[in-house]
Amino acid sequence: MKILLLEDDSMLAELVVEHLEESGHSVEHFIDGEKAEDALLRGKFDLLLLDVNVPGIDGFELLHAMRERKDMTPAIMITSRNSSKDLKEGFDLGCDDYIKKPFEFEELDARIEHIVRVYGIDQKEPIQLAENLYFDIPTHTLKIEGKNELLTPKAAEILHYLYKNRGRIVSREELLQNIWSYEEQPTDATLRSYIKVLRKFVPNIVTERGVGYGFESL
Repeated sequence: MKILLLEDDSMLAELVVEHLEESGHSVEHFIDGEKAEDALLRGKFDLLLLDVNVPGIDGFELLHAMRERKDMTPAIMITSRNSSKDLKEGFDLGCDDYIKKPFEFEELDARIEHIVRVYGIDQKEPIQLAENLYFDIPTHTLKIEGKNELLTPKAAEILHYLYKNRGRIVSREELLQNIWSYEEQPTDATLRSYIKVLRKFVPNIVTERGVGYGFESL
């Protein structure tokens, strides 16, 4: 899993990075919000660990900017604060969880594992989309009544994102923000063509005209 860590405590950050990398994750560490935001605009991450108090753009401001541009990457806030007001602010901005300093690595692992389960990150077993229809995420393969259909990487990402957010309509802007990097934003026609290809095999994908796309359980 690719993780972005925003933490200005160098000793804590070194320990967290070492622990996460030993657990098999890839970690990019930043000590200030501006550089972290630049990295988020350049590439995609599976999870964000954001310290609330850092130089420049703090964790709250960074999360707010991300959610404003429809970047829904899961985020765990790291804080030494003990105020329920701060907790409410973070959840109102769209964070997924909190961890308070000082913390044990076992607690950090448990919170990361919860995010992984909820969002289907690093899903290794094929997931069932409908009767006789399975999606093998790592190989981008649809298994349809025993036959395999290989999807392009972007089509597989779109399908996985819609599946993770099943039960709600995902706007075009949210899809673009979470699937493509800032420099490679596609046209509306390109996105529609991916949806058209996916619909040939996946009956669960629905369109709400003028709003976006969704995945409905059958």
